[in-house]
Amino acid sequence: MNELDAAGITEPALRAAYTECRRINAHYGRTFFLATRLLPARARPAAHTLYGFARMADELVDNPEPGSDPAASLDRVGAMLDVVFDGGDPAEPVLVALADTVRRYGIRRELFDAFLKSMRMDLKPLEYETFADLGEYMYGSAAVIGLQMLPVFGTTGPLADAEPGAIALGEAFQLTNFLRDIGEDLDRGRLYLPLAELAAFGVSRSLLEQRRPDPRIRAALAYFVARTRAVYRRAEAGVSSLRPEARPCVRTALTLYEGILDEIVALDYDVLTRRAVVPKRRRLAVALPPLAATWARETFRGGRRLRS
Repeated sequence: MNELDAAGITEPALRAAYTECRRINAHYGRTFFLATRLLPARARPAAHTLYGFARMADELVDNPEPGSDPAASLDRVGAMLDVVFDGGDPAEPVLVALADTVRRYGIRRELFDAFLKSMRMDLKPLEYETFADLGEYMYGSAAVIGLQMLPVFGTTGPLADAEPGAIALGEAFQLTNFLRDIGEDLDRGRLYLPLAELAAFGVSRSLLEQRRPDPRIRAALAYFVARTRAVYRRAEAGVSSLRPEARPCVRTALTLYEGILDEIVALDYDVLTRRAVVPKRRRLAVALPPLAATWARETFRGGRRLRS
């Protein structure tokens, strides 16, 4: 069954808005998009939409249109959120789908406000001294994404009981991004790896900016990889609090994204001039078995409905 039909999304303009979010997810978020195929069909449009909104705001900061003002663009997004949460009808397709998603799942406004706050923090060159200093940024840029997705995934008990795992999920993905994208972030004037942690290995920002192999950099990145793997373990522990039909999606996303850390290690931590990418064959090896099970389950249920 078409996922929009499964979600009961019938109005043409709304279907078009959700379709645009799906396009954005498929284009920019290959790993997450692949994992969403394991969600029940009715939940996929909301997952695509939450990704689409985050990507839209992120692109305004990281890849602004020539001559545009990213700060003003984020202010406009905040104003559109006012329309969404005041029950209005936004004009932007991603926000049209978002309005429907937040009403369906009761997603809290403050999670989006925290996200935009972190996006604004990216508007100027930045660095962080410690992980504690990084905490506010990480909450808005990563933890809230997991919390937004939680009602879509569904939980076996109270939502609050599943929140620590959802926060760890967002943080694990974000920390992985920091390691994979360190060179790209330096180009934008950003350094997310805390300076105090780097200094413990004799690494400074200026040393990183030289982009030359150095055993001190390798040792520091090995430490950050190990630290990030510990966050993955916390995220994995929270999967059991999700509804059973959502667990294959999250487990697959965790496995695929942690695979980026494996690729960083395989590159001998040379991520200042190279990008760690999980090969397509590995992505398919991880995702195909649960995808086949999902397809069989939905096909069987569809056939059963047809026979009844």
